[in-house]
Amino acid sequence: MRKHPNVIVIVTDDQGYGDLSCMSSPDVRTPHIDRLAGGGVRFTAWYSNSAVCSPSRASLLTGRYPGNAGVRAILAGHRTATGLPNSTPTVARILFERGYATYLAGKWHLGLVAGCRPKDHGFQRSFGFMAGCVDYFSHIYYWGMNVPGPGLNPTHDLWEDDREVWQCGDYLTDVISAKAIDYVRDARVQARPFFLYLAYNAPHYPMHAPKRYLDRFAHLPWARQVMAAMLAAVDDGVGALDAELERLGIRDDTLIVFTSDNGPSRESRNWLDGCPDAYYGGSAGVLKGHKFSLFDGGIRVPGIIRWPARVAGGRVCDQPVAAMDVLPTVCSAVGADTAGLELDGRDLTALLCDGQVLPERALCWELEQQSAIRRGRWKLVLNGQLVEQEGPVAPAWLSDIEQDPGERRNLAEARPDIVRELSATVVAWRTAIEQRWSHEFSPRHQGAVGHPTT
Repeated sequence: MRKHPNVIVIVTDDQGYGDLSCMSSPDVRTPHIDRLAGGGVRFTAWYSNSAVCSPSRASLLTGRYPGNAGVRAILAGHRTATGLPNSTPTVARILFERGYATYLAGKWHLGLVAGCRPKDHGFQRSFGFMAGCVDYFSHIYYWGMNVPGPGLNPTHDLWEDDREVWQCGDYLTDVISAKAIDYVRDARVQARPFFLYLAYNAPHYPMHAPKRYLDRFAHLPWARQVMAAMLAAVDDGVGALDAELERLGIRDDTLIVFTSDNGPSRESRNWLDGCPDAYYGGSAGVLKGHKFSLFDGGIRVPGIIRWPARVAGGRVCDQPVAAMDVLPTVCSAVGADTAGLELDGRDLTALLCDGQVLPERALCWELEQQSAIRRGRWKLVLNGQLVEQEGPVAPAWLSDIEQDPGERRNLAEARPDIVRELSATVVAWRTAIEQRWSHEFSPRHQGAVGHPTT
């Protein structure tokens, strides 16, 4: 076994639990990602650590709950926006210090000012955009033009190693995939193991796809057609990257993680025609809720890990795991000591390599007024909302996730004992997060700016 496997973490943006063909989508076709799943472990209970992007990405890269990493809300996209504190270690920095070549291709959204950019968090090379979303062809950040007040001026947002670059007319998903392959070749020339963070912005709005992808799904209604087309572009990129790993002879000893940052968006701006109705192009499958919601549809996402040299393929795992488990798992795989690190996630290598059942634990979430906890079969959501900017559906919603994965039936009145127990746990957890935030990570201390509407 090679001591230092290569590591690739692939993250999609606003991709729902039900929007992969290997996750039983009836209309999206993702054969290359399906092949990835078939060669590794596909998780049916993989959770993002937030229902929105910046906190979930911070958690994945740091191995901590978002509040302990220093990012609890969607961060602003203007060029003076701060974000992930430099004091918070990332998997890129850890691996760079162990001699890895470290690359980012795609979306950052963890700060734009000096001290918060990819190079400040361990990435030697980076290509992509810094804000939360951009036009796929002009690479301009338009967010804020439709909010009350003066809004934000459109801003070009495409960078390579802190140098602004212009590739107008090139479809960004294809550009990101090509750059990822370039980085793999670069690491091969250097004869160094590498860490690649491949962070797609698809299928986040604006809903853009070239005709060659749209034509594959001409039989679908527009909302599903463009969603399937955008994911097909991601799938082709993953397939091209996998083929390059095979050509270079490094496929077997490359650990790949594939996941999404949160559930599908219902934001009306997805329509691109001024329609104010909630968008329904993305699918959370059988799950309830969407992006911004702490019901499972907002936080339970696709999850795949493949490492042919160590992990037997063709497996499906139902144990609950979370994105914050990526850092400790990667560190274990490469032999990096995590004894001195503050971590909330846990190492999954015993599960992956030996098939061990991991001890039960509580997973917690918080987002604005919502809090949630899952422990074993029980999931409790406090002040849970289904759609952003709407009120809670109930003060407490208790579900037996094993029997009712769609969280359709509220068992709070039937099992007040479970509600009391889980409430106490998640409230205590959130209280500790907020106390730490107030004296260490709050905007008053580090200047982090949240999204205007959150």
